[in-house]
Amino acid sequence: MSQSLKDLQPQALWKHFSDLCAIPHPSKKEGKAVEFVKAFAHARGLECTIDAVGNVIISKPASPGMETRPGVVLQAHLDMVPQKNSDVRHDFEKDPIQAYVDGDWVRAKGTTLGADNGIGVAAALAALELKDVKHGPLEVLLTIEEESGMTGARGLEAGALKGSIFINLDSEEEGELYIGCAGGLNLEAFFTYDSEPVENDVVAFEISLKGLKGGHSGLDINLGRGNANKLMNRFLWNAARTCDLKVSSINGGNLRNAIPREAFATITVPSVKTEEFKKEVADFLTVISAELAGVEAGLSFTAVPVERPATMMTKSSQEKYLNLVYSMPNGVMRMIADKPEVVETSTNLAIVKSNGKEIEMMCMLRSSVDSAKYDLAQAMTAVCELAGAQTKLSGDYPGWKPNFDSKILNTMNDTHQKLYGKPAEVKIIHAGLECAIFGKNYPDMDYISFGPTIQHPHSPSERVSIPSVANFWEYLVETLKSI
Repeated sequence: MSQSLKDLQPQALWKHFSDLCAIPHPSKKEGKAVEFVKAFAHARGLECTIDAVGNVIISKPASPGMETRPGVVLQAHLDMVPQKNSDVRHDFEKDPIQAYVDGDWVRAKGTTLGADNGIGVAAALAALELKDVKHGPLEVLLTIEEESGMTGARGLEAGALKGSIFINLDSEEEGELYIGCAGGLNLEAFFTYDSEPVENDVVAFEISLKGLKGGHSGLDINLGRGNANKLMNRFLWNAARTCDLKVSSINGGNLRNAIPREAFATITVPSVKTEEFKKEVADFLTVISAELAGVEAGLSFTAVPVERPATMMTKSSQEKYLNLVYSMPNGVMRMIADKPEVVETSTNLAIVKSNGKEIEMMCMLRSSVDSAKYDLAQAMTAVCELAGAQTKLSGDYPGWKPNFDSKILNTMNDTHQKLYGKPAEVKIIHAGLECAIFGKNYPDMDYISFGPTIQHPHSPSERVSIPSVANFWEYLVETLKSI
């Protein structure tokens, strides 16, 4: 596995990505990756500092004669999203990523690959090793916890960076330059429910919804993919009315910024309703398979008999909870008026977990318009209050306002024209990029973001295009020459 990746071109980049795959680095557990990068810098005699929150900053002097060129900051994040299929045994804090070559793609066996943003990290490290390319002063900033709250970006102090041009390496479509992004906000809802003993004349089942694609809750939110939490709730809401279904526990999704792929519920139905319930399960699978045809090819919806649980939700609590989740907004709320192919505002019901007393729900709201983001949060809070749920908002970060007069944008467009015979596509992304946060302490930086083609990030289907990585590297090197 490792050797096959290191044989890919450009080897200067793939060798570092291969090494990074061997080092566990899920979000909030990037310590080993930090040590890896620190050792890399010291082995090459480069200045390396770790700031107060754990970001790594590596500095490389300008090539002789290039000292007066503008300083460039290359930035990527060290953490990855830890997602795996339920039938895969993998400990993201201990086990290496099993990356492999699949035609023109690199993917991982049953887990996220970490190309988001490991390819960016690898490119930054490879840039620090350039010997035959003349460039100005170069800094590499590798942040922590981007995927779980952008802690590194928030904690970067003013004055830590010297450059004036900031190139973020965390975009995911070859040939595109990003100059703006959506802001984000987390909404947590806590629904406290009453329980009662399970009756004697009931049968218990575990319902499992699996096989959805999931994906990035910003980049993929407009693709019409199924949300496991919303689909599970839809079934429970209906079956509670037709089969007297009672909920004991529920669990769906595990990452705030990923569309949930799986959901599970332990329920009971009266013994006399067993066959009717089984028919409801089969019918629901038929309905959602038809609705999501062409989008979700591999979904499954099953109910397996299990031992009766000790307690279940009272009818009153269950009605309030199921109505709450059914009413919660989810998906695209609005597109940008003068750029209708780009999502403006969205929300994703990412996590639902019960613990016997309380159900916690986590949603991530995104918008390129801050007022629209806050309006959506207020609407969702109002829905929660109607059901008696408490809410908490956190992790608020602004959008990144586009600068169409950016000098680095002009330089990179000219470079793209020279290399590929056409200008790059200039875009605004419906996802959080750290550029939005860096702008607070570095308002005069000239920001841009680009990267190779990475599909299905934040899911076990994640894969990165090998040819696009080669072009991404070529484009980066030529850009450094051109500044």
